[in-house]
Amino acid sequence: MKQDYVIGIDFGTDSVRALVVNARTGGQEGTAVQEYERWKQGKYCDAAQSQFRQHPLDYLESMEKAVVKALDNAPAEARNHIRGISVDTTGSTPVAVDRNGTPLALLPEMAENANGMFILWKDHTANAEAEEINRLAQTWPENYIRFVGGIYSSEWFWAKILRTLRVDPEVRDKAFSWVEHCDWVSAELTGVTDPLKLKRSRCAAGHKALWHQDFDGLPSNDFLKSLDPLLDGLRDRLFDTTETSDRPMGRISEKWAKKFGVPADTMIGVGAFDAHMGAVGALIEPYSLCKVIGTSTCDMLVAPNEEAGHLLIKGICGQVDGSIIPGMLGMEAGQSAFGDIYAWFGKLVTEPVRALLGEDAARELSAKLIPHLAEQAGKLPVTETDIIAIDWLNGRRTPDAKHTLKGGIFGLNLASDSPRIFKALVESTAFGSKSIVERFRSEGVPIHEVIAIGGVAKKSAFVMQTLADVLNMPIKVAASEQACALGAAMFAAVASGIYTTLPEAQQAMSSGFDAIYQPREKQAEVYQALYKKYQDSGAFIENQFLKKTQTAAIDAVSDQF
Repeated sequence: MKQDYVIGIDFGTDSVRALVVNARTGGQEGTAVQEYERWKQGKYCDAAQSQFRQHPLDYLESMEKAVVKALDNAPAEARNHIRGISVDTTGSTPVAVDRNGTPLALLPEMAENANGMFILWKDHTANAEAEEINRLAQTWPENYIRFVGGIYSSEWFWAKILRTLRVDPEVRDKAFSWVEHCDWVSAELTGVTDPLKLKRSRCAAGHKALWHQDFDGLPSNDFLKSLDPLLDGLRDRLFDTTETSDRPMGRISEKWAKKFGVPADTMIGVGAFDAHMGAVGALIEPYSLCKVIGTSTCDMLVAPNEEAGHLLIKGICGQVDGSIIPGMLGMEAGQSAFGDIYAWFGKLVTEPVRALLGEDAARELSAKLIPHLAEQAGKLPVTETDIIAIDWLNGRRTPDAKHTLKGGIFGLNLASDSPRIFKALVESTAFGSKSIVERFRSEGVPIHEVIAIGGVAKKSAFVMQTLADVLNMPIKVAASEQACALGAAMFAAVASGIYTTLPEAQQAMSSGFDAIYQPREKQAEVYQALYKKYQDSGAFIENQFLKKTQTAAIDAVSDQF
C-alpha cells in the first residue's frame, strides 16, 4: 500500500497538539502535546481585566517541539512520506503585523508589549468597542452583522483591532495589517507572510471579521471610518477574498521542512478554527450538533445551502458558506466558559490549601478534587428544589452575545456543600447548552443528534450524562482523543491531493465513536422544570441585577457632587 502521511496541528488555549496520521488507513501513528511556556507562567494576562494574550514565540517554539516529538513517536517511514500539514487554532485570535507580516511582538523593541501579541479568543477588553460596532451596524444601510446572528462580539476581529489601536500609539505606528492566528501560522510554515499575499481562511473571516460574498468582502471603508477614523484605509491592507480549508496555502518553506525533518514538497493547507476542524474530525453531518467541549464550548452545525442558506439565525456566532464543510452552510454557536467554570471552582477550594499547607498539598488535592466532586455529585438526586447556577462567569457568547454579564448561584442554604454546588455548576453548563439548542430549533434549524469532542467529553462521564439528561438527547463521543487535530489532518489530506473531497478523507480516516450517553427519563423530566428556573434566574441577572447595579453606580457618583 502506498505510504501517505499527513500532520494535523491543533493550537488550543493552553498547548499545541500534533498528530501524525496514515492518510490511507486512518491510523493515528504519532502524537505529542506541548504547553506554551510563557502562557503557563501567566505572562501578559490580567484575568481581572479580561486580558488574555499569547506571545508568538509560544506558538512557534511549542509547534516545533510537538511536531518533532509526534514524528519521533510515529513509524520511521512516516517522516519521509509526509504529504500535507494543516493547522487549526483558537479564534478570533488576531495579531498586529508589520509590512512583512511579522507579529509586532517579534520585533525586538516590542517583545514585551502585550498589545503586539496575539489577542486570545477569550480576551474581553473590547466590550465597549463591540457595543459601538453593534450600534453603528443597526443604523447603517448595509446590515453588516446580519450573518453573525445580529450581534457583534468583543471576542472578535474588529472589536479587538479597534480597542488596541485606541490604547496603544506604538501599535498604531507599527501595525500595517492584522492576521488571524490560523492564517499566520499556516503562512509562516510556507514562508510567505506578506499580509497582502497570504490566503485568508473563509472560516475565520466569515465568522469573526464580517466577511461575506454579499458585501464583496469586508465591510466598506466608509463604515469602518465612521466607526473610528483610526480604521480609515485598513480595509485595503487586509483582504477581499477567502479560501476554504480544503485548499492549499502553499508548500512548506525550507526552514520549516528542516525544523520538522519532512519532505520539501510537503503541502500546507489553509487553516481554520479548532472547533470547525474538530467537527470534521468527528464526522459532522447535516443537522448534527457537534459540541467541542473544553475550557469553553463551540457548537457546530452544517446544512445544505439550498435548505438553510436563506435563514438569518439570530444570536449565534455566524453562518458562513464553507466554513466547516466546503459547499455547505456552516453555523457556529457556543459558551464562553464550560470547563473553565469547573476549574474556577477547583481553584476556589485549592488556593487556601496552597496558602496554608504549601504547594505539594495543593497539587495533590487539585489532581483529585474534580473527579471526587463528580463522583459525589453523581450520587445526589435531581430534584426541583436543587441549587440553580448561571454559567455566565465569562459572559455569554450565545445565544445573544453579552460579555458583560456575570454568573450567579441561587438557592444556597447551610446544607449546601461542595458536591451540591459543583453539581449545580455542571448543570448550569448543560442548561447553557440547551439554550443554544432551543435557539437553533426556534429559528427553523432542526438538530437530529449531538456529537461531543474535547477534553471534558472524554474525561467526565458525570458531565456528559448530565448534558444528555438536560438536552434529553443521546450524545455520541468521538473516539479520537485529538478530534481537532484529526480534522486538520483530514483537510491536509485533501489540500495535498491525497483525496479529492473532504467526505472521502473523512470516510478513510475516521476513528468513529467510543461512547454514547442516553438520557434518563426521570432526570430529564425534572431538568425541564429546573431549566425554567435557570431561565428565570438568568433573566433576573440580566434585567434586574445589572440595572440596579448601574443605578447604584450613578447614585454613588451623584453623591460626590
